Amino acid sequence: NISFGFRSRPCCLVKPVSVTIVPERSSHHQDNLPKLPVPPLRQTFERYLLMLEPLVSEEELDHTRKLVKEFLTPGGVGDRLQRSLERRASNKENWLTEWWMQSAYLDSRMPVAVYSSPGVVLPRMTFQDRQGQMRFAAKLIAGVLDFKQMIDSETLPIEYLGGKPLCMDQYYQILSSCRIPGPKRDTVVNHAIGKVAPTHITVVHNLQFFVLNVYNSDGSPLTVDQIYMQLEKIWNSSLQSNKEPIGILTSQHRNTWGKAYNNLIKDKTNKESVRAIQKSIFLVCLDAPMPQISEQRYQSRVAAQMLHGGGSRWNSGNRWFDKTLQFIVGEDGTCGLVYEHAPAEGPPIVFLVDHVVEYMQRMEVVRAPMIPLPMPPKLRFNITPEVKKDIESAKQDMNIMVHDLDVNVVLFSDYGRNVPKAHDLSPDAFIQMALQLAYFRMYKMCCSTYETASLRMFALGRTDTIRSCSNESLKFVQAMDDPVKPAIHGQAIDRHLLGLKLQAIEELASMPEIFMDTAYAVAEHFNLSTSQAGAKTDCVMCFGPMVPDGYGVCYNPMADHINIAITALNSCEETHAANFGRAVKKALRDMRSLLGETAMAKQ
Repeated sequence: NISFGFRSRPCCLVKPVSVTIVPERSSHHQDNLPKLPVPPLRQTFERYLLMLEPLVSEEELDHTRKLVKEFLTPGGVGDRLQRSLERRASNKENWLTEWWMQSAYLDSRMPVAVYSSPGVVLPRMTFQDRQGQMRFAAKLIAGVLDFKQMIDSETLPIEYLGGKPLCMDQYYQILSSCRIPGPKRDTVVNHAIGKVAPTHITVVHNLQFFVLNVYNSDGSPLTVDQIYMQLEKIWNSSLQSNKEPIGILTSQHRNTWGKAYNNLIKDKTNKESVRAIQKSIFLVCLDAPMPQISEQRYQSRVAAQMLHGGGSRWNSGNRWFDKTLQFIVGEDGTCGLVYEHAPAEGPPIVFLVDHVVEYMQRMEVVRAPMIPLPMPPKLRFNITPEVKKDIESAKQDMNIMVHDLDVNVVLFSDYGRNVPKAHDLSPDAFIQMALQLAYFRMYKMCCSTYETASLRMFALGRTDTIRSCSNESLKFVQAMDDPVKPAIHGQAIDRHLLGLKLQAIEELASMPEIFMDTAYAVAEHFNLSTSQAGAKTDCVMCFGPMVPDGYGVCYNPMADHINIAITALNSCEETHAANFGRAVKKALRDMRSLLGETAMAKQ
């Protein structure tokens, strides 16, 4: 949040749970998608005041009511900004998308590692050596290229929610794209949009980067065997470990990295190497094994590894955090990915993960004639004293970040989405109420809560906020009830408020008092930043907390169990990921008992 210099919005890994997938050409329906509406002004502020009721004192609420009344004066500032927003909406395909990309991601100066980029932990693999690692990585690469074929041929299945088609644009933004640091604002470049689409991926092993062409001269993708042989060559060529961890520079504060980036690319060789990474289809990190850890802590350790790489002594330099997609395959069987959040939310990532995992399980090994392939070229970097200094600074900052991140993965095995569904309850709403109950029990108060809602019913739709802390949830944690959530239909309040605020910045000499109000700061300080990631794959997804004294919570409700990743910061004495995890488990168990008691009472 702005007041702490943290990221302005949390990771958005939501995937609607009742999505239908229909195989048809995905480009045909985009022009017919409705535009994102601008909600009615008075409706938004009625809901805003209602949302504040469980969060602020009556005195603060009275003050805010006066500010709202003043803002909504007929013909006043509110009406003027609303008309400007409606004009913007009529002139753009989506009035929010550009603003959202900038304010939520590209303007943020915090590091993308931990503070913005989500991680995904795939099921643990059984291989314990480099051959197993190489074979798995080769299959994974082949699976992603199979997914890419759907993108290139525009045969990606269209998703529907409630019979309405969803925008598929984000699926076309995740391959061959990369974030580029700027002095005040970053940019994202998609190299798939152009005359010559990239045909290579980047592979990084032992801190060294390689270009791996993944297509034959006839345009056909390399077979798994061919990819495996190329990965073997990379491994053998990267055995020296006296290389500088150039990739760790990308984990820095964006202003710091922006300066270091300009230092780095002054050198022609460095510039060409950086461009090769940026243009690649995706990046594969072949990680060194992490230190042994108890089985109980394994998932939490791997989640942290996906988010930051474990520190400068381990795999944090074996990354290029600006790259949209980075698949991570460890020699010890730890596998997953981390993705840079600016181009897309979670649905395309979740779909890609499910597709690749399914592909790897059904893939038949095709024995093709082994045509000799050239050695994948190593990317060279000239490390000047200035660049060396930047690397040392990045190492220190990364190690501080690693020590500060508190990660706790809860594999809740008592039940899954089957239990709430058996009682005609939404699994997502059920888990959200468990989080509210857990927080209330720990802190004896409610807090501002962010749950991601997808706006993909609308052209170029990104997200809005489900405010799962409400008067109803307050009553629930005192006497258990259930809230209503209209966010996915474009009638939530957060993006509308953001639009009015940004419109005011463009038009007015001074900021309206409603946005300077203490209650607005409270409403925007999300102690609970949450998201559902409904993957078919039994994976765990994670992201850092949104504010220094908050929790980041991501959950994947499987049929008979729930995977929950909780993060907090060790530098905050009030938060503790493991304690919150225990409170969530107790809340889920107590809520199931309540369902049982309710069912008995009805008999």
